[in-house]
Amino acid sequence: MVNDPYLFGQIAAANSLSDIFAMGGRVLSALNIVAYDSCNVTKSMLEAILQGGADKVNEAGGAVIGGHSIEDLEMKFGLSVTGVVHPDLITRNTNLAIGDILILTKPLGMGVISTSIKADMAPEKAIDEAVFHMKFLNKTAAELAVKNGVKAMTDVTGFGLIGHLTEMITNRFTVKLFGNDIPIIEAAFDLADSGLFPGGSFRNKKYCRDQVEVLNSEITENHIMLLYDAQTSGGLIIAVKPEKAELLLKQLHDAGLTWCRIIGEVEKRRDCSIQII
Repeated sequence: MVNDPYLFGQIAAANSLSDIFAMGGRVLSALNIVAYDSCNVTKSMLEAILQGGADKVNEAGGAVIGGHSIEDLEMKFGLSVTGVVHPDLITRNTNLAIGDILILTKPLGMGVISTSIKADMAPEKAIDEAVFHMKFLNKTAAELAVKNGVKAMTDVTGFGLIGHLTEMITNRFTVKLFGNDIPIIEAAFDLADSGLFPGGSFRNKKYCRDQVEVLNSEITENHIMLLYDAQTSGGLIIAVKPEKAELLLKQLHDAGLTWCRIIGEVEKRRDCSIQII
């Protein structure tokens, strides 16, 4: 995904830790899970990967307490993370309610940029911006969401924005998405024009497209495709009550998460799951 082993470790850890934050939890500990290609990955590279992961776990307030490793032909790294949350404060991806306002806490585009990195076609600025967001923890966003009484939340990863939204909707609601307000890394638009999407993005579209109605004729096909883009270590979709939406957004911005945006609202069920306006 990235050539720097320390950054790779940070991104892998941030991705693993996100599941705890998405449920309103607090990180306690983590175990390293390593598949080590000893023929092509040096010990110093492995050390840098593990250090990157440990630094992110520490930033999250937890500790790495061990792990497991095997030899493999391809380097793999992730974390098994343990966290805690009070039963009354759990945020689930099935707790949407009519009238909820949706906030996205990271821009989209990480999938197409990651694929472009592998193809040596990503500009340096795009790489820097994608890496910044992929290694950025969802901790602060989750804490502010819980503080504002949020009950429905999930993180955006391999299923893309639309895929994870359809999980939240579960055929009970329709989400109206404000297409032009959804934050997307600017360079991702040019890379999308080159068709550099990961395979998962096309699978997401194939699975979800029949549930999506595009009502905004100004939004291009590649723009829509970025909403299906498979993300690594993406942001949170936060469903907040309308009376708390602007307050939560301000708190996110004041905390330095200036890229967060209101992207939609939840309505009673119509003929489709998602309308893009």
